[in-house]
Amino acid sequence: MTVIQAAWLGVVQGLTEFLPISSSAHLILTRELLGWEAGPVEIPFDVACHLGTLLSVLLYFRSDLVEMVRATPEVLTGAPGEPAQMAQRLIVGTVPIALVGWLLAGVIDRLREPGVVVLTLSAGALVMLVAERVARLEREAASLTLFEAFGLGCAQAVALIPGVSRSGSVITVAMLRGLNRKEAARFSFLLGIPAILAAGVRSAWTVPAGALSGQATVLAVGFLASGVVGYLAVAGLIRYLAHHPIDLFAYYRLVVAAALLVWLLAS
Repeated sequence: MTVIQAAWLGVVQGLTEFLPISSSAHLILTRELLGWEAGPVEIPFDVACHLGTLLSVLLYFRSDLVEMVRATPEVLTGAPGEPAQMAQRLIVGTVPIALVGWLLAGVIDRLREPGVVVLTLSAGALVMLVAERVARLEREAASLTLFEAFGLGCAQAVALIPGVSRSGSVITVAMLRGLNRKEAARFSFLLGIPAILAAGVRSAWTVPAGALSGQATVLAVGFLASGVVGYLAVAGLIRYLAHHPIDLFAYYRLVVAAALLVWLLAS
């Protein structure tokens, strides 16, 4: 992997990890269409990019996270404050993806194919368009029940299938439950922190011996590119959804799915 490839893949990871267009789909497509083979550095590079995006979301939501950490003793009490309640929602919402990722990891890995991505990009786009037109968009994340948080966690778990989009699925389901777009995006990003961390740890666990030798520059470029672009993507999407519908991302998904279908049929 060259430095230019590392920078490009880092930008793709940072941008698509948080926008509702699926990071896994775009990484698969980038490697398929351009014929890039990362070789032995692929797994450690994925770890570096996950660490970059994790750092970006931690920095953006640092105030919320500090409040939740301070409220840790309240999490198990009968009358927790709002930061502790949010921590409870995130804990409950993380359970589904932890179970699915542990039990069905092999099945999910076999779904990392362009044909699957065509279907999931299209289906996700249609659900997003429906949500935009039927959702009431009146609630805030603070009104979510633990049962609803678990449901949003299930939506995040479904996004382990390539092309679904973790942020897209959570934002869409949250909107269908009445959350306004900005609050839906905020909860999606907070809920994604444990998922991104777990993905990085899982990848790091499988790094082969010697894979890091001589790859410091490539890994650093991927880390920085994904981190900087990831932070901009989080900030930009929250500002955008405060005043605009998610239709733009749905239409983009449909265009990408159509282009990929044409490419598959032609090849």
